[in-house]
Amino acid sequence: MDKAALRRALVEQRLNMPDRLERADLLQRVMRIWLVDRPDTVIGAYWPIKGEFDPLPALHRWKEDGELLDEPQPRRIGLPVVNKQHKTLTFHAWYPGCEMEEDAYGIPKPKDTEVIVPTLLFVPCVGYAAGGYRLGYGGGFYDRTLATLQPRPVTVGLGYTQGFLDDFAPEPHDLPLDGILNDNGVVWPV
Repeated sequence: MDKAALRRALVEQRLNMPDRLERADLLQRVMRIWLVDRPDTVIGAYWPIKGEFDPLPALHRWKEDGELLDEPQPRRIGLPVVNKQHKTLTFHAWYPGCEMEEDAYGIPKPKDTEVIVPTLLFVPCVGYAAGGYRLGYGGGFYDRTLATLQPRPVTVGLGYTQGFLDDFAPEPHDLPLDGILNDNGVVWPV
């Protein structure tokens, strides 16, 4: 099966999962536990589309938890804004209730908020495989962005168990993620 057909099949499966909400709740829990001892104060994420897992509720709780520490820790969340000319992403501050607008692809993005540089980046996975490899939508935005970010943030893929690919062959330009979480827990590194 070619990658375009595989993407379509995986998105269709994800949209039709009868227990997607329960799996999303499990992945929210996995994410929150995984974040407990992370030193990061700026995390980049994504606005969910096509049945993707929504990381924003767990990240908002993470941000609030930072404010409740004995020594409060200001934490920031960033969402991607597409540079259509260079096909890269920058991350702009997001918080619940911030004004949003659609980007060039119809995906909501923060409107007129400052650019922030994440030290941890959660990435959506259409599919994923051992070794930290992910199958995205094929635009290469994350790979190009990661090639330019200095220092490179820790990258963690998020997806449902349904998206695991046991026979995925990465291409030479594919950059492995540092970690992958799904609704069962930590998939990579094992």
